[in-house]
Amino acid sequence: MTDDHQEQAEADRPPQETVTFTFDRMTVARFRETFPNARWSDRLQAWTVPGKTARKRIDRWLTTEADRRKPYEEERGRDAFEFEPILSPYLQVFAGGLRIRTPNSRTVVDELRQVPFARWNGDDKVWEIPFASYDDLQHRWEAIEDAAKRSEPEERRKRAEARRGTKEEARAKRRATERKKRRLPVSSDDFPPLCRPVATAAYGIVVITDVSGQIVDPEEIAEHHPAATEEHVWAGWRPSTLDELVHTWPARSEPGEYERLRGWWNPTLDELREAKRAAKSRERRKAESRDAARRGDDAL
Repeated sequence: MTDDHQEQAEADRPPQETVTFTFDRMTVARFRETFPNARWSDRLQAWTVPGKTARKRIDRWLTTEADRRKPYEEERGRDAFEFEPILSPYLQVFAGGLRIRTPNSRTVVDELRQVPFARWNGDDKVWEIPFASYDDLQHRWEAIEDAAKRSEPEERRKRAEARRGTKEEARAKRRATERKKRRLPVSSDDFPPLCRPVATAAYGIVVITDVSGQIVDPEEIAEHHPAATEEHVWAGWRPSTLDELVHTWPARSEPGEYERLRGWWNPTLDELREAKRAAKSRERRKAESRDAARRGDDAL
């Protein structure tokens, strides 16, 4: 199988989860034996495991591997924590190691994914780190804590107030207003396919719903769509669903100048991965909102 076919097959798999662990040949061999479809991601610096039950299977494997580790590794981590503890409101000690709970932050998640044997506890909404991985956590803690502090509601509010009345805020409002119109300028000579995910410079991966044929005014939209010309027309769009992204094959190469000028291109593998994570988060939030509403109805 060629590299292109491998990438296409990877994009066509179900949603995936990530896992990291201390490298040694025996551990990798056991991991590959348990997860033959796993792939290493240089961008995430983690292994990716496909499948809807990937998280549960990974957690079972991590538990098994934890039992294999020599007792001194866990003890060494405990000693390191006692000698030089991380003192932070975001970190707590529990029987199995350390628990980390922070405001929602992409940077925090990216950093913790690279800590060996870190796992997300969805029931308690915390990350759990064994003492054996304390050294790795310590190396990344400054970036984790800084990102967590920036994500605190009060800090977000302060930044929002600081932007109030500035040119930056005005630009942000104009961008939001334009986005709500759900329109995209595309070349009148090369329409995008309908009802299929395509990549765009302005809105990431979206699904084009219709092409109106209405000619755009380049000067009016230059701030938001600088590549648009009098040869562009308006197309309507909507966000891509996770299912649509999973079944989209990636482009074999990066988009060229022509693709960017026309306003759309077939998404790359990295673009699809990013869009899938965002779509998965959106669907999870929607499910949590529905569950909360259902519980409220039941209470009444």
